[in-house]
Amino acid sequence: MVTGGSHHLSASSLRKRLSSLAQAPSLNTGIEFVPAKIPRKRRLQMLAVACWSCILSITCCVFFWLCSFPPLWPFLAMYWIWINYIDKAPEKGQRIQQWVRRSVFWKYFAEYYPVSIMKEVDLPADRPYVFGYHPHGIIGMGALVTFATEATGFSESFPGITPHLLTLASNFKVPFYRDILMALGIYSVSKASCSNILKSGPGSSITIVVGGAAESLSAHPGTVDLTLRKRLGFIKVAIQHGADLVPVFSFGENDIFEQMPNEKGTTVYTLQKHFQSIFGFTLPLFHGRGLLNYNLGLMPYRRRIVVIIGRPIHVKQHDKPTTEEVREVQGKYIAELTRIWDTYKDEFAKARLRELEIID
Repeated sequence: MVTGGSHHLSASSLRKRLSSLAQAPSLNTGIEFVPAKIPRKRRLQMLAVACWSCILSITCCVFFWLCSFPPLWPFLAMYWIWINYIDKAPEKGQRIQQWVRRSVFWKYFAEYYPVSIMKEVDLPADRPYVFGYHPHGIIGMGALVTFATEATGFSESFPGITPHLLTLASNFKVPFYRDILMALGIYSVSKASCSNILKSGPGSSITIVVGGAAESLSAHPGTVDLTLRKRLGFIKVAIQHGADLVPVFSFGENDIFEQMPNEKGTTVYTLQKHFQSIFGFTLPLFHGRGLLNYNLGLMPYRRRIVVIIGRPIHVKQHDKPTTEEVREVQGKYIAELTRIWDTYKDEFAKARLRELEIID
């Protein structure tokens, strides 16, 4: 009972008041939380994606944690000198570890989206190959699963071909992270690296995510805007080494994250391009889902990714190809990539907002 004259409430009135409060609608936060009961397999899939999403931060933290132990300083100093001045493995395509590529970890990782591959033709292992991967997306998860792991069965689909996914050379300056990348068959995208790998013999191959940082800014769900017309380097490399060009199109790559609007002329776009000009890569402002909710966080959404590996474009080896030769091959490449889109878009891109567009 509350004292104070007019503030007196009877027991029956209090019960009615509490009952009405209990029946009132709860506050809608707009966040869709994950239910408590989730199958163990789905939790393992989420854990695999979460671990890889944080792997760069984890390896950096481990290295700095080890630096807190003075007895380890001589070993860490030698390791630092080794990765910065001595070790040339990222330029030579060495140190692939098949047990790492075939780990069950990647099986759960691929099943999260899920990621699958579809090959259109067999690729004989009597020649080198240059795979061009499109679109870049925010991070390129489909490229990672397809060419840096065996989760989708690349080696079974293309026996005798050794894949090497290429990335920025700066990634190989990060302690421990670099070693994980090389174990997966991920190496530097430098010209020297491309040459060393393609010269290693028949069946050697490199995969280049052609659009790069610039294309990641155009990665919005329901759209496919490719940065391709000015990208001639990978075609020139293929001609110089007599490597067949294989266009690869990934349906769903742009759908696993939502990105902040960043059309040309906006402040966001200007800042991102300025950042790219300084560091060589950019930071798209994106979001996905969280560990415990479905619509707020930095985890990718569970959206299907289908990687179509198209028909190879045979090129004649030429040490010094002319611009006309490169442009001619590029025309064939773009035509084949467009054919893949037109063939499968109604099956794997039903929710598209517009057609494929080559913007640059």
